Amino acid sequence: MLQVNNISFSYQKTEILKNISFSVKAGEQLSIIGESGSGKSTLLKLLYGEFDLNSGRLFWRDTEILGPKYNLVVGYDFMKYVAQEFDLMPFTSVAENIGAFLSNFYPEEKQERIKELLEVVELTAFAKVKVKTLSGGQKQRVALARALAKEPEIMLLDEPFSHIDNFKKQSLRRNVFKYLKLKNIACVVATHDKEDVLGFADRMLILNNHEVEEEGAPEDLFENPKTPLIASFFGEFNVIDNKIIYAHQLEVVEDSSLKVRVKQTYFKGHYYLIGADLNGELVFFEHKKPLDVDTEVCLVIN
Repeated sequence: MLQVNNISFSYQKTEILKNISFSVKAGEQLSIIGESGSGKSTLLKLLYGEFDLNSGRLFWRDTEILGPKYNLVVGYDFMKYVAQEFDLMPFTSVAENIGAFLSNFYPEEKQERIKELLEVVELTAFAKVKVKTLSGGQKQRVALARALAKEPEIMLLDEPFSHIDNFKKQSLRRNVFKYLKLKNIACVVATHDKEDVLGFADRMLILNNHEVEEEGAPEDLFENPKTPLIASFFGEFNVIDNKIIYAHQLEVVEDSSLKVRVKQTYFKGHYYLIGADLNGELVFFEHKKPLDVDTEVCLVIN
């Protein structure tokens, strides 16, 4: 497993991460979330050995992961890191990029492997297309396939679907995470998108103020958010009587002591998000129909 033991890191005198500890088992997916600048990307680079730690230690099984002070070449054979900047060969084809590090001694197996990964990232039709002509989202998919080619024991993914449009994102996300589980590949994902987490992650780790604010199963953190930061990751929420209440937990009823006046209505597809005034504070709730501005309604917390 991956073992992260009390690591800290600073850029010169600027503290980025402090006393971070967690573990990841083979085949397990851990999602790292936090606001921009919280250190998510830096943490992945430390796990990959791109930077030297100020303190603490990192291990994958019995191998200690060390930084550039100790390794001439960054990285380890058992680990692949897919960053937001893609390290691809622009003047060769998609298939050639994916198979770049596969052995030529077994050409049939190599072609089967390339074909399999093209299907995972939904680029079969682009196999012979040169990478330089692809969109940013397509390049991101090539980078994912290339990282998977030699079946690493652990994958580090930094915003892995950020460049991919919504037409492909859902199916691609399912394909990639299903493949990782099938091959028992551990995965650490730094993300700001809850769709990368819900339905896929075994555990979540929330970074805040350089430290781990909370860690747990997505279901537990969703149902019992201890801080507004955690609740905000999952969706619209309110703080009512010092309690965190999601917008979907408020229901319109004929009469209650919780009276609000409608200020805004947003169409969200299968529901409307309503913004309303509660004693001078803006609260949000979901409703199946739009409501007129200045309408007074009563709410209950479910």
